[in-house]
Amino acid sequence: MSDNGLYPGLNLGETHGDADAEAESTVFGFWVFLMSDLIIFGILFASYAAYLDPIGLAGGPGPKDLFDLKSVAIQTAFLLVGGVAYGGVSLAMKYDHGRSKLIAWLLICAALGAGFLLFEVRDFISAADKGGIPQASGWLSSYWALVGLHGFHVFSGILWILAMIGQIATRGVDDVVKVRLSMLGVFWHFLDLIWVGIFSFIFLVPLI
Repeated sequence: MSDNGLYPGLNLGETHGDADAEAESTVFGFWVFLMSDLIIFGILFASYAAYLDPIGLAGGPGPKDLFDLKSVAIQTAFLLVGGVAYGGVSLAMKYDHGRSKLIAWLLICAALGAGFLLFEVRDFISAADKGGIPQASGWLSSYWALVGLHGFHVFSGILWILAMIGQIATRGVDDVVKVRLSMLGVFWHFLDLIWVGIFSFIFLVPLI
């Protein structure tokens, strides 16, 4: 298998032997699977847009009452830097930098994801204190569902990262681990993609 591969960007390189060929097909299939997740997020985005009017707000608090753009900007930085950090994971794996560097990059990703969740949970608590609970309006229900679902995905990604650290520590960086790390990379970057949409459409558009 050449470095060009069947699916550009998904290949490990021919020096990885069977793992290179398996990663291409498996990771591509996982990406296709994630498109079903994208459909769910798309439905929630559409629901949010439908409720973003006076009727949808039902007299309850709205975006200007609840959103803290400074906190959202910090969350965005955590998540996007986490995406860049996973590039370090991919490079360490592709160029055989060893277990320690690979685990270090994964821990950085997990820490950045945890920082994101910390600020997000704080924002949810703050919104609830101001009356912005899901039951207050259709808009708030859609907001909690969309942003909360993304947060749940980030939490799942952190658990996946910790599981991979455990596998690397116990079995090394074998072909199976390489393919799983490649799949995790697609998932982690997918969360960045969804968050860019949430940041732009959920937090910025209503305040313009």
